[in-house]
Amino acid sequence: MEQLYACPFCRQLFTPGEVKVCPECGIEVKPLAELPESHDAALLDMPVLEEAPEDELLSWAYLGRQRGALVMLAGIGIAVFFAPWLHETAPEIRTWSGFEFARNLAWIWAGGIGWFVMLPLVLSRRTIRQMRGARVAVGFLAAAVLVTVGTRIAFPPEPHPLVALRYSWGWGMLTSGFLALIALLLATRFGGSLADMPTQQSRQGDETIH
Repeated sequence: MEQLYACPFCRQLFTPGEVKVCPECGIEVKPLAELPESHDAALLDMPVLEEAPEDELLSWAYLGRQRGALVMLAGIGIAVFFAPWLHETAPEIRTWSGFEFARNLAWIWAGGIGWFVMLPLVLSRRTIRQMRGARVAVGFLAAAVLVTVGTRIAFPPEPHPLVALRYSWGWGMLTSGFLALIALLLATRFGGSLADMPTQQSRQGDETIH
């Protein structure tokens, strides 16, 4: 088989005696067998990882990248929805939880549904890409709780002209609003950065990731 010559730079091939210098690069051609492996060929020989680090499935118990904190906040938020939200002393003496409040005022349900949806949503995000993709959804749910609490405080119940109304906000409502504010801030960082990602695969640092 006739030996081929190639340009060391662009790897253009020539037959023996065709040229001495590459017409494109101006570099003396060499026997192809004597040239080192090209950059493209080296890339083909590199190990290829089937899964990028941000797509690796993490444990259900993984608590990093704000996942654990958001799960904890959602769990506490659900419990707080059944805590005292309002203490009424006149015309009746009674305490309303968020749940009881919602049964009498439908839009208050947003203060509980936000937590009930957030908990499974965060738990089901088990890759970094999924976590980062759920930032807006988690932030929206936290904002729904925060707006519900804020609206209830900003627009309190109006008393009847002939009936005295005395009440005070319960710790459950105030705590729910505080938790929602923290969750909203954490949602912006849910999934963390792509600069430092955990991986279960051994890597050398020069792999081609698809």
